[in-house]
Amino acid sequence: MYKTYSMEIAGKPLKAIIGKVAAQANGAVLLQYGETTVLSTATASDKPRDGIDFFPLSVEYEEKLYAVGKIPGGFNKREGKASENAILTSRVIDRPMRPLFPKDYRNDVTLNNMVMSVDPQCRPELVAMLGAAIATSVSDIPFDGPCASTQVGLIDGEFIINPSQEQWKNSDLNLTVASTGEKVIMIEAGANEVPENKMIEAIYLAHDENQKIIEFINQIVEEVGKPKHEYTSCAIPQELFDEMKKTVTPQEMEAAVFTDEKQVREENIKVIQEKLEEAFAENEEWLGLIGEALYQYEKKTVRKMILKDHKRPDGREITQIRPLAAEVDIIPRVHGSAMFTRGQTQICNVCTLAPLSEAQKIDGLDENEVSKRYMHHYNFPAYSVGETKVSRGPGRREIGHGALAERALIPVLPSVEEFPYTIRTVSETFESNGSTSMASTCSSCMSLMAAGVPIKKMVAGISCGLVTGDTDDEFILLTDIQGLEDFFGDMDFKVTGTTDGITAIQMDIKIHGLTRPIVEGAIARCREARLFIMDTCMKPAIAEPRKEVGKYAPKIVQIQIDPSKIGDVVGQRGKVINTIIERTGVKIDITDEGAVSVCGLDQEKMDAAVNMIQIIASDFEEGAVYEGTVVSIKEFGAFIEFAPGKEGMVHISKISKERINRVEDVLTLGDRVKVVCLGKDKMGRISFAMKGVR
Repeated sequence: MYKTYSMEIAGKPLKAIIGKVAAQANGAVLLQYGETTVLSTATASDKPRDGIDFFPLSVEYEEKLYAVGKIPGGFNKREGKASENAILTSRVIDRPMRPLFPKDYRNDVTLNNMVMSVDPQCRPELVAMLGAAIATSVSDIPFDGPCASTQVGLIDGEFIINPSQEQWKNSDLNLTVASTGEKVIMIEAGANEVPENKMIEAIYLAHDENQKIIEFINQIVEEVGKPKHEYTSCAIPQELFDEMKKTVTPQEMEAAVFTDEKQVREENIKVIQEKLEEAFAENEEWLGLIGEALYQYEKKTVRKMILKDHKRPDGREITQIRPLAAEVDIIPRVHGSAMFTRGQTQICNVCTLAPLSEAQKIDGLDENEVSKRYMHHYNFPAYSVGETKVSRGPGRREIGHGALAERALIPVLPSVEEFPYTIRTVSETFESNGSTSMASTCSSCMSLMAAGVPIKKMVAGISCGLVTGDTDDEFILLTDIQGLEDFFGDMDFKVTGTTDGITAIQMDIKIHGLTRPIVEGAIARCREARLFIMDTCMKPAIAEPRKEVGKYAPKIVQIQIDPSKIGDVVGQRGKVINTIIERTGVKIDITDEGAVSVCGLDQEKMDAAVNMIQIIASDFEEGAVYEGTVVSIKEFGAFIEFAPGKEGMVHISKISKERINRVEDVLTLGDRVKVVCLGKDKMGRISFAMKGVR
């Protein structure tokens, strides 16, 4: 027998069906919100995976195109690798749930979310987040939940709970908040310069909504939830820690990690590890645990230094930002470039401009084809952290970091009408020691300005960290966390924005949630830091966008034509427009509304293409003078081409003031001549004359 549970969220029905499908998974739910349907399952292996020191959690979000009545493109006609949206959704599901599993759990766990139908009023990403939480909560997998998620939009100054797809696209705020029964555990936001106080209001509006959903999930768990299974703990024995401290004292460990040089710290830890391996050489059981035990020893040391002594490993003050540096134009010939350095984190960003026709087209769970005019890509090579590893292309981390920086800058980009370009920025990580995504935001902003993109305001980003104690009131916030503080701390709270408000947030935590004072403190700390970065580092490098695009960037001229003339400009099977492109070497884009963009590097050829298009798209006016090429000579006159597909005839009697017997006496093929339009003749045809034209 299966059971169905229902509640209402934001005026729309949520229905959870338990026990009807996927019975062999540890936990499963067929979840419907409106008519959006997602099958979420949670499965775990029977035994822990050998030889690992982390929790092997995999989260999948599968977009089935039948959900929106589409057949996939390509030769295979089936879904291929996960889309960028699917990867980002998987990450948003992973982040709030991962901290709620036991820290010593090493069994493989997979959370799979398959979108089976999409109601445009109910976003499938949100349904998958709720489905994953319900499936895990009712399963026998150890999980300290439940958790719930709510999305908030902002339209015309009013908050909207769980906006529709269309509202989400047009909203000034795209906020997703996950919570437990007590605290906020995940924040993801894109915003159109939303003020900090307004953002905090939205976060806790979502948090309050989450409490209703958690009550609903608790009811389901109480009735049909399975008892949590026993598992083999992979915790390090306390006896090992006690013996380690006899070989390496806390003072020695503190001295090893207290340095602002990442390489020096790593070398110090390597020496300590060799010392411990020598000390425990005869204890094979403990010898295999040295790596994980040393990591935890180092972690406890760093956390104690920060929380109790207010000492950071590199000697900085709690609110101090690492040394900053910024410069533009470091790469020749590209359209725009900038490098941003913060401590041992260094990002070089390159901006490329192209015609609108090169915008990225996305085939996903949307009723209409979606395109992206601005793309930010992020690369993280192994050499940036001193490692040797073959590049296998961007992984989920790279895609996530790129999307965050992209989201941060979208609110300040000019409109298509203001700047008719497709824009791509690429962040190359030269060196990494914490928060490269925020350095990417800073370098991307400067790169855009260097390329002549008229962005509305400067955007900067910074990350705030956290170390907590035994109570909710015992915590310390850290401005600009480096890698070590990220690894050993409890939070990575990234915020980007302008002087006027927030453009993006991404919050990762490793604990069971944040109190409101922590959230408010982190947001305030990030505002203070990003303004400092803009004033002291970015503005001295480049204070405003350049007035024109660079020498090597394509130039674009936009004109408007009558939409009814688009067919004339394009021609049968594209013959006319292709002839213009062939003659001038430009690229031409035409929208359905008649907006024409002509793109090229040679201004003279661009002007020629624009002139041809304007001639084709306009009607001949009596008395107007036109210039064209003689393309055909007949006994009765000559045919003049003014633009591809646009011709007129000059009768032999109107070629010269003097009488001529043969057209060839005056004209030859290929001559450039000026003519005046005489209007329509008795037959209704447009006629032209050469005589009397200067």
